[in-house]
Amino acid sequence: MPKMKTKSGAKKRFRVRPGGTVKRGQAFKRHILTKKTTKTKRNLRGSVGVHETNMVSVRAMLPNS
Repeated sequence: MPKMKTKSGAKKRFRVRPGGTVKRGQAFKRHILTKKTTKTKRNLRGSVGVHETNMVSVRAMLPNS
């Protein structure tokens, strides 16, 4: 039986925390920032957890974590 491979795109986008939750970066912070308010950009800082409804698909992309 061959080994299961991790999706390389998911490997770059998600990190599994010790408790089993998965953290991800915020979207909408890469470009076209001039029309976004300072408050919006400030609230997009940092990382957030993956929602429970998406955990099944994220776990499928990261089988070894």
